[in-house]
Amino acid sequence: MIIRFVIIAAVISIGCKLIFGRWPWQFAGAKSTRQQALFRARKLLGVSSKASRQEVLEAHKRLIAMVHPDRGGTNSQVHEANAARDLLINELPHQN
Repeated sequence: MIIRFVIIAAVISIGCKLIFGRWPWQFAGAKSTRQQALFRARKLLGVSSKASRQEVLEAHKRLIAMVHPDRGGTNSQVHEANAARDLLINELPHQN
């Protein structure tokens, strides 16, 4: 009985790897690189996933005021804030 279960589990795992290119346990909680980048950008700017363009821009402005080199921040912090803003704005639906 246990041997049958092990064989079935092995066949399913190998089939999953062949079909999807991933082992079954790699699907558990897996997020794409893009989703991870969006999550980090939202966290950095302190906005929700439903944030509007205006909310993203306001959050970016607040963050830049804190991390600007003239206020004790660094260039890398400014670049990170700008990248987060650009990523989130590019993710918004385009208005024609």
